[in-house]
Amino acid sequence: MGLFNFLFGNKKNMINDFKTRGAVIIDVRTVNEYSQGAISGSKNIPLQTINAKIAEIKKLNKPVITCCASGMRSGSAASILNSNGVEALNGGGWTSLRNKL
Repeated sequence: MGLFNFLFGNKKNMINDFKTRGAVIIDVRTVNEYSQGAISGSKNIPLQTINAKIAEIKKLNKPVITCCASGMRSGSAASILNSNGVEALNGGGWTSLRNKL
């Protein structure tokens, strides 16, 4: 096991684990960005609205994989969700995540 995997885990394995447990993919890009291309079946909840949607996300009762354009906003969203009791993983940029699914 490499140092990177030791420190950060294997993201593809983590994504696969979340998928097998029925994870919901939440794309936190703006509505305009999302409309120009997205992962099929993902939900668009822009980062600016994530705090207002926490109760709705909790009702899904599923783990969450967040994504955005580059991984920065999705990292913030995953952190917010985790701190509010939602099991969330930063999937990174949506095109990269799509290739891992």
